[in-house]
Amino acid sequence: MHFVPSRLRACLRRAPLAPLVLASAWMLAACGGSDDAAPEAIEPTPSSLTLTRLGGYVDTALANPLGAAEITAYEPQTRRLFVVNSVIGTVDVLDLSNPAAPTRVGSVNVAALGASVNSVAVSDGLVALAIEANPKTSPGVVAFVNPATLAILGSVTVGALPDMLTFTPDGRTVLVANEGEPNSYNIAGSVDPEGSISVIAVNRSGAGSGLAVAPTVRTAGFAAFNAQVDSLRAAGVRIYGPNATVAQDLEPEYITVSADGATAWVTLQENNAIAVLDVATATVTAIRPLGTKDFSIAGFGLDPSDEDGGTDTNTGTPVARIGNWPVRGLYLPDAIARYTVGGQTYLITANEGDARADWPGFNEEVRARAYCTAGLDPTVFGADAARLLFDSNLGRLLITNTPNGNDIGKTSPTGPCNKLVAFGGRSFTIWRTDGTGAMTRVFDSGDEFERRTLSLPNVNFNASNANNTLDSRSPSKGPEPEAVVTASFGSKVIAFIGLERVGGVMAYDVTNPQAPSFVTYLNTRDGATGDRGPEGLEFIPASRSPNGRPLLVVGNETSGSTTILQVNLGF
Repeated sequence: MHFVPSRLRACLRRAPLAPLVLASAWMLAACGGSDDAAPEAIEPTPSSLTLTRLGGYVDTALANPLGAAEITAYEPQTRRLFVVNSVIGTVDVLDLSNPAAPTRVGSVNVAALGASVNSVAVSDGLVALAIEANPKTSPGVVAFVNPATLAILGSVTVGALPDMLTFTPDGRTVLVANEGEPNSYNIAGSVDPEGSISVIAVNRSGAGSGLAVAPTVRTAGFAAFNAQVDSLRAAGVRIYGPNATVAQDLEPEYITVSADGATAWVTLQENNAIAVLDVATATVTAIRPLGTKDFSIAGFGLDPSDEDGGTDTNTGTPVARIGNWPVRGLYLPDAIARYTVGGQTYLITANEGDARADWPGFNEEVRARAYCTAGLDPTVFGADAARLLFDSNLGRLLITNTPNGNDIGKTSPTGPCNKLVAFGGRSFTIWRTDGTGAMTRVFDSGDEFERRTLSLPNVNFNASNANNTLDSRSPSKGPEPEAVVTASFGSKVIAFIGLERVGGVMAYDVTNPQAPSFVTYLNTRDGATGDRGPEGLEFIPASRSPNGRPLLVVGNETSGSTTILQVNLGF
């Protein structure tokens, strides 16, 4: 069988009678592709796709496995899977030769370089690790590891709290999102480092035991935007950390890269925006706000309460009740993926939602009824203003008390609320990009995640990853989509989305970005046990897979389990 890059496969699909031949360089350059630009087998287009749990691994020696499996990366030459284990601050190395029964064969200890590993990526026989410092507000490190010997080959210093990192498609450059979280706000000892994106030239040489790197790093920062704070806020970019500059407030989270490696898009989660990076110059060229989602539109509803088993009451009981409400949702995406259709680049965001509520000195997360003590502004909310704040309606919903800048969501500090802004979209969204970096929303999955998890036999509706309590997450981000990856199968592009709270992986056919269709959903938890809290997804195409079948690896943070799902294609 001939093997060709995925971008060439797309070209061949547009000419289905073309012979299966290897392409010349000019033909390859003319094609677009998905995030995975590695060689894959030419394959027909499947008529169906299902997921099955093939195997998994959990360290049974850990008293509490929470955090023992987060981000994963597969190295096909050694058939090893590298798994971020935040419990012990290292990377577990699993032998995936038999994906039905992964076994631990080693670990990468980074104690000499920092506190713990946050992310891992693999390209062409080289492993990259993002390592945070102690304290987290100090500069972090990116280290490079030989996957066969597990020797650390070299490292560079990067920004504070390096999180997700990824190779460019040619493997020559590593990009890392330095989140730059503060340790606190407005109290003694508060430190708020600037967010940034490190652009690392790998400068590799040799192979196998002779593999070597000589990395160099440049930093793409946000200081140039400090003077634009007013215009950024007016456009919808959230700049709201107490006394923070733009550069301090922006927190890069996740990165996806164009097929040619020239442009990267970086989620700024708390800021509800995406940064556009020119890789060659290591410069942020634009910051694009994402706007808000209107939950009052048909098909865009939500279940906002865990006490909605009653009518206009503050003593209701949990029940599943999805409806339309006068609420706006900040997308606040975590993971982002890129794919190309007809030469047009599209971005997919997993709209998790994230509040600044994890450190002293500032907490934006409040219950609607507790915050809106003067009620809702009837000029905005109409005749229903008084009843909307009952706990059985919107009273229990967690909203932000700082939608942006000095906006507190009220007519005055003691006045009624004139907006209700919640965290997350409870969905995935597809955005169209253009040459200027502007983005247009072309699709949002609306309330489909909540509707498709209404009647699961193995877990209660909107249960959290730490319990099996009905409606537990309804007031706060619902299923909480966290991770997303794309994969091509013949002429189809499939997006896999992990739901952090209720669990499991959704699969959608996104070949037509304006009209994606649901394909399948697999949830392998069992009430309060089993695989819970999917944090990261890793797709392994059949051409790289140890069993010759496409696989999806799920790092489940809460259960600490690394799960191997097999992608079954029907023709």
